Order: sequence, then structure tokens, then C-alpha cells
Amino acid sequence: MLQHGHDHYLVVASLAIALMSGFTGLSLTQGASRMSIARRKLVVSMSAIALGSGIWSMHFVAMLGMTLPVQFYYDALITLISAFVAILLTGIALLLVHFGTRTGLRITLAGICLAAGILAMHYIGMSGIQGVRPIYSAAGLGIAILAAFVLCIASFWISYGGRENRNILIGTLGFGVAVVSVHFVAMAGTHFELVEGMNEHAGFWLDNSILAFGVTVSSFVISGAFLLVSVSFAGHPQQEPLPAQTDAAEDLPATESTLAPQADVKIPFEQNGRIHFASSQEVTAVRAEGRYTFIYNAAGRLFSPWSISEMDTKLAEAGFIRCHRSYLINPKFVSGFERKKDNGVCYFEDTSQIEKAPVSRSYLKAVRERLGV
Repeated sequence: MLQHGHDHYLVVASLAIALMSGFTGLSLTQGASRMSIARRKLVVSMSAIALGSGIWSMHFVAMLGMTLPVQFYYDALITLISAFVAILLTGIALLLVHFGTRTGLRITLAGICLAAGILAMHYIGMSGIQGVRPIYSAAGLGIAILAAFVLCIASFWISYGGRENRNILIGTLGFGVAVVSVHFVAMAGTHFELVEGMNEHAGFWLDNSILAFGVTVSSFVISGAFLLVSVSFAGHPQQEPLPAQTDAAEDLPATESTLAPQADVKIPFEQNGRIHFASSQEVTAVRAEGRYTFIYNAAGRLFSPWSISEMDTKLAEAGFIRCHRSYLINPKFVSGFERKKDNGVCYFEDTSQIEKAPVSRSYLKAVRERLGV
């Protein structure tokens, strides 16, 4: 067996990389629910790249600090695959909490995906070592797996139990500790032995100097993104913890300030053979009736060519919330709410031809939290 050690300065550097990437990735998605679907997909993708590449960079910064009494290399293809796997699994984790109803189960599954990403990245990356062979102990594997799942699930519960700045900061710490702990716990249970005849290998190898160049570039990009996100982080609107909401209202706190529309969206409607536009700030509710969609405002009941799904996507920016598969409501005009067993009813001021809208069971929690009741 070969004795191995670590450069303490690079251990600290690896922790810094993990923390910066965690903060960048978790901050990028703060307030994503108020974005259009297309922009939200872009932000989630950027966040996945930040978190996934942070996992990869942390691992290889630490590996650059590993010392062995013999020379060793890395298989370039396997090293690249390990990075892609980390980004992919991290992306799946973020999709779970940013699209669809955010529940405790989804947050837990997201933490599991993140843990799987860290573990897969570590052991795939280790399998790419050439010249020496890693040998894993059962105890080291078990503790690394347990640490990954416990820490990553906890990190996601902290980060997505609420979307306030403090959740992001504590979640960042949890992410950084999770990535670093899994790596060094796994390494503590790993031994190396010399592989004879390694010169027969025909693949493309990376030595530490080439790997250092790639890791430096990755770390520089992460650091730059970290600085850019940090500039606006302190001024980011605080958000109340909401553990289970629909994607259209996942980060919005139940305060009066958010009951006002976030943006003025022009909604098309047909009247007298012409297309007109209504301000979303003056629309009380939207209702789907079969294949048709109607909006309600002071002018009455108006036919719109937009589908209910299109309305849901575009009016999220205007502060609307879905309360039923066929209804969207503007909280600004809700004058009363009534709970009826596992569903409810929203009532409106006398501003349109609609007096009330049903609240189905699946949307009840989100509506109540949005209205603060």
C-alpha cells in the first residue's frame, strides 16, 4: 500500500471553492418563481453548472494537494465525464424544487439527487486515476454515503424551507460542508496501490500541471460569478419560508406588499371583431371554460385567445396565483376567503362579473399562504 497525504493549503482552497459555488448556485435561483418559464429554465441551468462545476473543482483542487510517493495521472475522458455527471444530477435536483409544487418530498428527493451527484462525481473521478489504483474500505464507503445523504438533504431543507437570505447563507454552508466532508471522509477510507505496466494505456492522460490549469480556469469562473451574485445579494428582497407551493408562487411571502401586481402584463381579448388589450392590474380573475379562456374586469367578461396555461405562465409576473385548474386569481381583488373542509372559496369586490372562484385542494395551501390566512 502507498502512503498518501494532503497539502493543508489546498484543503482550505477546496473548501473556499465549494462555498463560493454553493452561494452562487443557490443565490441565482432566488426569486425564480417570478420569472417566465424560459428565463427560469436558463437560471436553473446556470445554477446547475455553478453547483456541479463547484463539486468537480473542489474535488480536483483537493486531489492536486494529494501527495503520493509515485507519479500518477488522470484519464481525460473519465475526468470530463465526472464533471458532466455532477452537473446533470445537480440540475435534476434543482428542477425538482423549481418546477411543480414544492413539497417536503420534492425537497428530500432533491437532496438525494445532490448527494448522488457528489458521490458519483467523486468515485468516477477516482476511477480515472492512472498509475495507481484506489482501494476502498467498506467503512469508508458507508460513512461517505451516509454523510452525503444526510448533509445534502439537510442543506436543501435549509435552502428551500424558506427563500430568505439567511436560508441561502446557511444552505451555502451546508452545501460546502457536504461536498468537502464527503470527499475527505471517502479519502480517509481509501488506500492506493501501484499499477504495473501503466505505459501500455493508450488514452489521453492529464498530469497535475494540466489538471491545475483546468481547475484554475473553473475556479476563476466560479469566483467571478460569486462576486457578481454577491453585489446584488444584500439588496435581494427578503422572502418568507414557504415549504410547499406551486411553481407560480414558490418564493413569494404572504405579505401585503406582494399582493400588488409585480408587473403590468397586457392581456389580449377579442371584442367587436378586433383585438384589444387589458391591463393585468385591472383584471380580477381568469377562467377556462372548455377550450375557451375568459378574463374578468370592470368591463365584464371578455374572451381571450390565450390558453389557461399561457395565462398561468405570463401572469405569474403580474402576481396572479392559480387556485384551481380552471381559475387564476389576482390577490389584489380578493375581498374574502372561506375554508370548506379540504378546499375553499375566494370572494371578490364588486369590480367585475365574477363574484367568487373555487380553490381546489392541491392549491389550497399556496393560496392561503399567499393571502396570509
